[in-house]
Amino acid sequence: MECMRRIDFDIYARLAERDATLAVVGLGYVGAPLAFGFARRFGVVGYDIDPLRVELLRRRQEREFDGALAGEGSLRLTASPDALSGVAFYVVAVPTPVDAAKAPDFEPLDRATRMIAGKLKPGDYVVYESTVYPGCMEERCIPLLERLSGLAAGRDFKVGYSPERINPGDPFHSLANTVKVVSACDEAALRAVSRVYGEVVEAGVYEAPDMRVAEAAKLLENIQRDVNIALMNECALLFPRMGAEFREVLAAATTKWNFAAYEPGLVGGHCIGVDPYYLLAKAGELGEALPVIGTCRGVNETMPCRIARVLTDRLRAKGRELRECRALLMGFTYKENVSDIRNTKSEELYCALSESGMRVDVVDPYADGEEVRRMYGVTLAGHPEPPYDLVAVAVAHDVYGRLDEAWFRALTVEDALLADLKALYRGKIRELDYWSL
Repeated sequence: MECMRRIDFDIYARLAERDATLAVVGLGYVGAPLAFGFARRFGVVGYDIDPLRVELLRRRQEREFDGALAGEGSLRLTASPDALSGVAFYVVAVPTPVDAAKAPDFEPLDRATRMIAGKLKPGDYVVYESTVYPGCMEERCIPLLERLSGLAAGRDFKVGYSPERINPGDPFHSLANTVKVVSACDEAALRAVSRVYGEVVEAGVYEAPDMRVAEAAKLLENIQRDVNIALMNECALLFPRMGAEFREVLAAATTKWNFAAYEPGLVGGHCIGVDPYYLLAKAGELGEALPVIGTCRGVNETMPCRIARVLTDRLRAKGRELRECRALLMGFTYKENVSDIRNTKSEELYCALSESGMRVDVVDPYADGEEVRRMYGVTLAGHPEPPYDLVAVAVAHDVYGRLDEAWFRALTVEDALLADLKALYRGKIRELDYWSL
């Protein structure tokens, strides 16, 4: 007990008085905003294993943030683990992907935990933001921290969990204006973690009663969207075959006060297309079946192939020989107006169209061509090379929304097919054969 009294757990005061440093481990789409956000108030070290990413963020810091950080806070970006030696508050924002078999891949999380454990000191805090299954903190992360550090969670150091909630590329749902869920290993740690996050989250902080609740809440948020989008996808493919235009059905249904108007489309990325597998895996360990979640995940996984089949059937109905057709796929990122290509379903649509015999060109103003080639073996075209029998707009980039029918007509052969997966041009196409979800 005497040892416990000597440990200073007043982390907020230490950070505010610059007696301690906060570190963000992992500077991707989640970690970078966290590092810049916390640096407006505290001394921050932003760490990532990728030196190129660090260098790009340094340029951004010089361009946008140095003046803003000249007051209370500071930010040091680094790819060197040695820079974390004096840190007392760690925020872990590394990815939690799935492998080729759709099983959770904990290697990034474990690697970050092992690194932090080697530097952990009495009085330190470790807060995880990576999406995991309920119980992962207690069953996986805390035991690893304790075993490698020789310290005890709760007694010597504190652990918290605060699931990331920002929406990349969305200026309306950022770190500052999105309510932050926080949780911790005990009441004192919860108050401390809540106060630290409260300094940078203007929308407020919600204190969950324990870490398992916060872990589960993150999964539920994304799985709910996955399930609802799966429903929209099935109906978007079915209703037209029954003589009902899906968008008209959606507009009519939306007039009811309790109808949620989810949009159909490709479901990729590092959240909705991944998070359900963490819950499915854990449920399997417990012997629990999740037929609704599993079925809906299957619907969304198969959408690229189902869309490709619709498009190729329409071309065949025109008398086209697919081996003689050329297609343009517009949009390769997993969502609009971002450069992130992780788990993009556009790649699967590209493969399905290519396997039908068509030559497929791919363009995207946001995707990095070298990254696309390295990750998927696909070469982006610098610009369209018409003429095309099929143009498929898969991602609703703002720049695509400004295109008109004349633009598409200039790229296509007579009686070409325009496939508009996001209904960007609904009601605007008069001459081209038009199809949308």
